[in-house]
Amino acid sequence: MVLSISLAATAQIQLLDKVIAIVDDDVVLQSELDLRMTAVYGQIQQSGTQPPPQEILLQQVLDRLISERLQLNMAYSAGVRIGDEELNLALARIAAGNKITMEQYVEQIHAQGQTIANVREEIRNEMTLMRVQQGKVMRRIRISEQELDNFLNSEEGRFLTSPDVNVGQILLTVPSSLSSAETDQVLDRANDLRVQAVAGTDFRQLAIANSADQSALQGGDLGWRKMAQLPGVFIEAVEKMSPGEVSQPIRSGAGYHLLKLYETRGGGEQLIEQHFARHILIKPNQIRDQATTIEQLSGLRERTIAGEDFADLAKEFSEDPGSGLKGGELGWSTPGMFVPEFEETMGTIAVGEISLPFSSQFGWHILQVTERRKQDFSDNILRNRAENMLRQRKYEEELQVWLQEIRDEAFIEIKESGKS
Repeated sequence: MVLSISLAATAQIQLLDKVIAIVDDDVVLQSELDLRMTAVYGQIQQSGTQPPPQEILLQQVLDRLISERLQLNMAYSAGVRIGDEELNLALARIAAGNKITMEQYVEQIHAQGQTIANVREEIRNEMTLMRVQQGKVMRRIRISEQELDNFLNSEEGRFLTSPDVNVGQILLTVPSSLSSAETDQVLDRANDLRVQAVAGTDFRQLAIANSADQSALQGGDLGWRKMAQLPGVFIEAVEKMSPGEVSQPIRSGAGYHLLKLYETRGGGEQLIEQHFARHILIKPNQIRDQATTIEQLSGLRERTIAGEDFADLAKEFSEDPGSGLKGGELGWSTPGMFVPEFEETMGTIAVGEISLPFSSQFGWHILQVTERRKQDFSDNILRNRAENMLRQRKYEEELQVWLQEIRDEAFIEIKESGKS
């Protein structure tokens, strides 16, 4: 009788759920689809938008679940894992972003009828998806030197990469009706105001009392602007000025201008601390879990501290194909060259010190900085900033191409319509 009850209960559980789609060696269940549909409808209602017909929304949600399952399986096969510590930090950032405490965030989750365990799993999956997408898609994007030069020479490129300047202005108008002698008098007055400003008279007070520009009552302040936003005649003068300087009178169609450069951000000499680093990378996989990976790296660290050559160990054990054969050497770093976890470790350890094992999206590392120096990277920073802008623009387009490719290569079979 007990066996009969057990079998009946099992049969009942099977009827409560069913396979909606087969995705390679995995499945999407009706319960997953129902849960996601409920969440999506809730989001649509909150936004005040009219939802599409159920069959259209159902297909969209199912397609999204299939795409996510493909990416998660790819991430797990590659050893991508989001640990509890990293997940806790992400939850704390979400709470801080909403200007609430972690306790209040948990209360909100319960008030919405969800459990903290489910929310943690959803966020873990989102972080995993983001990591595998960035790892796969970013390496597909190439920005040529010619493409970079063309962008930097374009009007948009000059604007986005130009420094920010905080400028004040005094305008003395020169109506077209003035004679040459009267125009010279206006120039003399502009020169006199400049002498006063250089001698220490408050530029803002001079602007309030003398400027004909609409910014006069604000002391002539134009505020923070991109250099490229200034009129062309201003740019030529401001580029040659240092903070605190007052320009010579500048002639324009409106009259004579005096400019004072208060502050500047970006541009100019950029002394950057560089690190010459080397590392050993080991990735968790189906055979070697995270704990074993950390233990192996800790052992290699102890061996280097005991006197074994770091380069030899990197050649033997590192799973980074780019640096492993070179003894783990990564060369001199430039800003933004490595993932944040890597750059943070480089900046905090002493020269010659071997770091404790730390994780990144690529796996687990130990790292050594062998040298440090300061270099002027004005041009490099400018080009890196422009390259990142172009790379982000291409990312979304390339992401959609990649998602379609992995779907085309997968075995997918829709078993049911998805309707309960």
